[in-house]
Amino acid sequence: MFRQIAILLLVAFAFLMFYIRVAPSDPGRWHVTLTFTHNETLQAAARRMFDGDKERLAALDRVIRDTPRTRVLAGSLEEGHITYVTRSLVMGFPDYTTVQLTDGTIRLFGRARFGQSDLGVNAARLDGWLETLGQG
Repeated sequence: MFRQIAILLLVAFAFLMFYIRVAPSDPGRWHVTLTFTHNETLQAAARRMFDGDKERLAALDRVIRDTPRTRVLAGSLEEGHITYVTRSLVMGFPDYTTVQLTDGTIRLFGRARFGQSDLGVNAARLDGWLETLGQG
């Protein structure tokens, strides 16, 4: 009986890991308009903002695209609004980061898709990008 339960748990875990890696990312859910007015670190997310223009946005985009396991989900530099997906190395958990330039302010919103906490990963990622950009 113990062996059957162990096998069932292993199969359930494998299915969960498979789902995390292949679950579709809906741009309508993740590519959102950013309106926050201050920096904040949350339990499973982080918000950062700084003064910027199209050139700073393009520089930030290059930094983000150089991040391993990161790809564009929606948006473009021309729109001044881009959402990226970054996956964790081992488990492949997706985190979504939206970047938006509005009225001379660049806003970044990084958040986890799964779980109640990201253990500070999104805040560290955003702060690392900003440090690379010279904004940290």
